[in-house]
Amino acid sequence: MELVERVAALDIGKATLMACIRVPHEDKPGRRLQEVGEHATTTRALLDLADKLRCQGVTLVAMEATSDYWKPVFYLLEAEGFECWLVNAKHVKNVPGRPKTDKLDAVWLAKVVERGMCRPSFVPPKPIRQLRDLTRYRRTLVRERSSEKQRLEKTLEDAQIKLTSIISSLFTISGREMLQALIDGERSPKALAQMARGKMRNKIGALEEALTGHFSDHHAFICTMMLERIDGLTDRIEQLSVKIDDVMAPCTTQIEQLVEVTGVGRTSAQEIIAEIGVDMSRFPSSDHLVAWARYSPQAKQSAGKSKSASTGRGNPWLSGALGEIGIGVARTETFLGSRYRRIAKRRGKRRALVAVGNSVLTIAWHLLSDPDARFHDLGADFYESRLNKDRRTRTLMRQLEQLTGQRVTLGAAAA
Repeated sequence: MELVERVAALDIGKATLMACIRVPHEDKPGRRLQEVGEHATTTRALLDLADKLRCQGVTLVAMEATSDYWKPVFYLLEAEGFECWLVNAKHVKNVPGRPKTDKLDAVWLAKVVERGMCRPSFVPPKPIRQLRDLTRYRRTLVRERSSEKQRLEKTLEDAQIKLTSIISSLFTISGREMLQALIDGERSPKALAQMARGKMRNKIGALEEALTGHFSDHHAFICTMMLERIDGLTDRIEQLSVKIDDVMAPCTTQIEQLVEVTGVGRTSAQEIIAEIGVDMSRFPSSDHLVAWARYSPQAKQSAGKSKSASTGRGNPWLSGALGEIGIGVARTETFLGSRYRRIAKRRGKRRALVAVGNSVLTIAWHLLSDPDARFHDLGADFYESRLNKDRRTRTLMRQLEQLTGQRVTLGAAAA
C-alpha cells in the first residue's frame, strides 16, 4: 500500500548523488514506474534535478543524513518548494544479505518512504539553523579557549610556578598582572606577590612560595603566544555573543521565560532555543521532545527480566548545555537541585544529570508552548512532602539499626 504517490529518494555523496523517482504507471493501474539516475551535487545539477522532479509531480523528497553532504541538497530543494524529509540511516537500513550499492540504497529508501515505514528527523527552519551555527561556533571557541588556558597552566607548572594552587584562576586581575610581570622579566617572588589585590593579600607568604621557580625567557615566549590566542578567542566569543543577541531579538519573550528556570542563564537559554527552536508544535508532547533529545529512559526486557539501558546518543550540543545546567543546580535549594541530589545518592551523578536534563526539557516545552506560561519552582521539599511517612520512618529506623547495631523502637515524644 502506497501512502505517497509520487516520491523521490536520494542517496547522497560528496560529489554525486543517486536519485530514485517512483510514480504511478500511466498505462498500468496499480503498478509503479521507477527511474534511477546519477546527478552531480553542484548547484546547476541540483536545479536540473529539481526541474525533473517538478515535471514528474514529485511531492516528497527523502534523503539519508550522510555527514554534512545532505545540507546543500536539502536546503536547495526546500527552497524550490519541495517537502523534504531527512531520515536516520539506522531507520531505513537495507535488508541483510542484499547487495549494497548506491542505486539499490536509493530504491530501498524510496520504497520505505512511500509506504510510510519511517519518520523524518527534525530539521529546524532557516532562522533557527543560522542561530544554531552561531551558538555552536561560540561553544566551540569557548572549548578552545579552555584548552589554551589549560596549556598555559601546564607551561607554568613546567617552570615550577604553582600559582593555580593558591589562586582560583590565572585570569583574575591579580593573576594576569603577575603573569604579565613574569613575561616582562620580573623574577622576584616578593615583588610578584605584592601585586595581589583584595582578599588575595592574605596569602602573600603562600604566593611568594608559589612564585619561586625557574621561569625563563623560553617560558615567557610560549606564554606570550598563549595569552594572545586566549585574548583573541575572547574577542571572537564576545563578537559572536553580540551577533547572537541581535539574531535572537524576536525571541526575547522565550528567552525571558527560560531564564526564570533555575540554573538556566541567558547563554544556556540561547543554546536550547537554537537546538530545539521555539515552535513546539513539531513535538506533540514534552515526552516526544525528551525522547528526541535522548533524555528519556529506555526499556530493555528479555526473558521477563528488565535490564538497564542507555538513553542513547542524542544532540551533543544540547547535551552540553543541559549538562552545565545540571551541574549548576546541583547545590541549589530548589526542586531541580533536590532531584539531582536524590538521584545522585542512589544511582550516581551521571544518571542524576540525565534526570535533571529530562526535567529541564519538559519545563522548556511547556514554557515555549505557551507564551503566557511562567516558571514556578516546586521547592526543595517537594519529594519529602509527598513521601509516605510510615515508609520513611521504617527506612530511618533500619538505617539507624545498621549504624548502631542495636534494635530501635519508637516511643511517644516528651511533652
